[in-house]
Amino acid sequence: MNDLFVAKTVDADFRAGFKYLGSILTNDGRCTCEIKSRIAMARAAFNKKRALFTSTMDLEMRKKLVKCYIWSIALYGAETWTLRTVDQKHLGSFEMWCWRRMEKISWTDHVRNEEVLLRVKVQRNILHEIRKRKANWIGHILRRNCLRQRAIEGKIEGGIEETGRRGRRRRKLLDDFKERRGYSQLKEEAVNRTGWRARFGRGFGPVVRQTTE
Repeated sequence: MNDLFVAKTVDADFRAGFKYLGSILTNDGRCTCEIKSRIAMARAAFNKKRALFTSTMDLEMRKKLVKCYIWSIALYGAETWTLRTVDQKHLGSFEMWCWRRMEKISWTDHVRNEEVLLRVKVQRNILHEIRKRKANWIGHILRRNCLRQRAIEGKIEGGIEETGRRGRRRRKLLDDFKERRGYSQLKEEAVNRTGWRARFGRGFGPVVRQTTE
């Protein structure tokens, strides 16, 4: 009886999600819970050092501190995330939250995001940073013939083919890169480490074009 109770408790905990090596895992395989948890921890860290980030220190130095101290908490393990539209909105809102808090801009001031970006002299960059991290990590995986590569490709022998499934296909980890080229070409490019970093690092492009006055 006790074993049955423990088994049901463990099963319920798994459905709700559990933390493993600092990341929250859920039975549906989505990253939304993990992203929300990371954003909450990053906001708490920002509030602890609010006096530093909102001080009269040089603007460029404060931006570097935010990216080093706050973004590193929010983007822990981001190279393994499969971002849906709702996840991208959460991350974009968090990015603007950081700059607004840094410049002491309240939501009651009715200042548009474009104006905030002009004040801090930046562009939306957090999604671009995630894609760069994913590119560096996935390029390393594609250059090796290992279990992680087969897991990312999703090729399993003897699986049951699903037919007539309703709804849109779930987004996969490699979809951000497949949209620009086929998978076979992607693997060929990954062999050239220098070319891969040049294409998907600096050359991957910002999420939003830089705003000019």
